[in-house]
Amino acid sequence: MNAQDLKNSILQLAIQGKLVEQREEEGTAKELIEKIKQEKKRLIKDKIIKKETQLKDLTEDDIPFDIPKNWEWVKLGEIVSVNGGKRIPAGRSLADEDTGYKYIRVADMKNGSILLDDIKYIPRDIYPKIKNYTISKDDIYITVAGTIGQVGLVPDELDNANLTENADKLVIYFNFKEFMYYMLSSNFIQYQIREHTTKVGQPKLAIKRIKELIIPLPPLEEQKRIVAKIEELMPYVDKYDVAYSELEELNKKFPEDMQKSILLHAIQGKLVVQREEDGTAEDLYKQIQEEKKKLIKEGKIKKTNALPEITEDEIPFDIPENWKWVRLGDIVNFNIGKTPPRNDAKYWNEDYNWVSIADMITSGYIIETKEKISEAALSEKFKMALVPKGTLLMSFKLTVGKVSILNIDAVHNEAIISIYPYSDIENIIRNYLFTMLPQLSTYGDTKGAIKGKTLNSTSLNNLLIPLPPLAEQKRIVGKIKELLPYTKKLAKKVD
Repeated sequence: MNAQDLKNSILQLAIQGKLVEQREEEGTAKELIEKIKQEKKRLIKDKIIKKETQLKDLTEDDIPFDIPKNWEWVKLGEIVSVNGGKRIPAGRSLADEDTGYKYIRVADMKNGSILLDDIKYIPRDIYPKIKNYTISKDDIYITVAGTIGQVGLVPDELDNANLTENADKLVIYFNFKEFMYYMLSSNFIQYQIREHTTKVGQPKLAIKRIKELIIPLPPLEEQKRIVAKIEELMPYVDKYDVAYSELEELNKKFPEDMQKSILLHAIQGKLVVQREEDGTAEDLYKQIQEEKKKLIKEGKIKKTNALPEITEDEIPFDIPENWKWVRLGDIVNFNIGKTPPRNDAKYWNEDYNWVSIADMITSGYIIETKEKISEAALSEKFKMALVPKGTLLMSFKLTVGKVSILNIDAVHNEAIISIYPYSDIENIIRNYLFTMLPQLSTYGDTKGAIKGKTLNSTSLNNLLIPLPPLAEQKRIVGKIKELLPYTKKLAKKVD
């Protein structure tokens, strides 16, 4: 239950007579209704208000729920007068400067009141034509066009201001206007308003329909006690709203935070136990370096400059003793992609998949691309070298650390690198990096990066990687695959 639901529940209890106790000494609603009828007759006789069409009596079928014995079901038109507002003449505009004649628009009506910061004024020459269409501080407004059914009280500063034609005023007789406001705000009345609104053409709530609204009426003194109880409870509703919003935000973030926590534990060596029989990352690192030398000797990769030693100041967190901090460029070869010239049609829309960041499925598999390049582009720009199916891709510009695995042969743009781990039996290192790079891409030497939103060849090579032994990498990936579905289930429950 959110704060609005809680408020609606309080108002529903109020209009059912369940919010405060009934007191015999306060009389009955029947007595109050009779008093209102006599007052209306007097005003009609004195020609202050016009005689109104008699409303049909309520039947048993009209009564939606039980109310206390000293309450009465009535139609709104029996206890109030409903009068419309008036537009200014066509072709004329309201004024910003104070002419002495304030004009209330629907745009000014907010949160059960009327805003004072942008009130408009009626030009002096127009005022005599619409001077009778005003609203009192003792009345309630109700919007009848555009935003329909919004009700509120009139601030003292706007007493006798003119009223827009898109709202009506309810003239209250002997009832407590604050009670009438809360009652009209309730879901019970708002539902009736929606049902009474014309659906043909521009939706409109007619005066005769407002008069037909069915309301439960308590004695006057009970109305006052109901309002006092509502206003006593509303600050708690506001506090509940803040707490509820904070809880909702926590609930939304919890699955994501839990996933991040799992990955953080993984790269810190805290997700699975270390096993002596797994050996050490140092042994794996030496094996990788031997494979790298072999590939250089065979001319399959180019020799690169040695990367700088990792210093204590660079290391962001502790890792197990049998792990090793390494740089990405020491354990993988990577290639940066290209974008063929856009202004030359011969390079585009033919046979070969071309991956952009938009094609990358977050921690998923790329099965298709939005754009394709021609054989000419593949030959001239990519030297006929397709990136093979099964290759790990990572974005490093604008969106940094988004990873996907190719499920097709393709090439890619210059915002993406294809990653080829050395000495990677059964793709274990690939799968470890696939899982961890979204976290790890924020670590390491980002010298030359632009506000953390773009990496370059140097910063990519220098990314710090906490390297476990091969067998532990496999167990880490397996444990993550086991745990992450639970975070997704949590996210669905929150949604």
